[in-house]
Amino acid sequence: MPDVPAIAWRPYPDLDDAQRIAAARAFHDAMITRRSCRAFADTPVPREAIEWAIRAAGTAPSGANHQPWHFAVVASAAGKAAIRSGAEAEEREFYAGKAGTEWLRALAPLGTDADKSYLEIAPWLIVIFGQRRGGLKSGDDFQNYYVTESVGIATGLLLTALHAAGLATLTHTPNPMKFLKTVCARPDAEKPVMIVAVGHAAPDATIPVHALQRKPLEETASWL
Repeated sequence: MPDVPAIAWRPYPDLDDAQRIAAARAFHDAMITRRSCRAFADTPVPREAIEWAIRAAGTAPSGANHQPWHFAVVASAAGKAAIRSGAEAEEREFYAGKAGTEWLRALAPLGTDADKSYLEIAPWLIVIFGQRRGGLKSGDDFQNYYVTESVGIATGLLLTALHAAGLATLTHTPNPMKFLKTVCARPDAEKPVMIVAVGHAAPDATIPVHALQRKPLEETASWL
């Protein structure tokens, strides 16, 4: 390996095989309760919980460790209203036929439509951006690599951390999303990836039966 500055690496916990299996199963059992929520209460959520979840997301691996993500956290009524307005404008075109018959047929079992009122009700909206250029240090202006993959992994960790904190989430990806750069005052070198609504589920929230179905391991993994 190249001669680069390095520090001692802290090893993983010394578990036996039974403990590792138990830990993996316990994590599965916790995460299988995660659901996408489309009905939020306006109950406040402390900012510190969001901050720690974003810190957890920031531990994700990334191309050249450039950490090419930015989380724009929106809590103001004006900001959330602007995001809802922009999202619903795109969604009305989507459901009016822009999506195509096959896509709309795939969404039908979820009962979704152009109404995105939850974007104003949820106490927090986290708008996630991928950075085409940047670097590890503030002010760096280097090419970033594997941006989509890196941001995707970080988003997965964000959702996991928020779920562990007992919070409901929903990912939303209006298309196109350029309006989010204006609302969140982000630079041209960043690309909006998705919106994550965060809060508490409304008392009358329901889950479409379709959303409860999970493919079995035999269909999602192969052993070579």
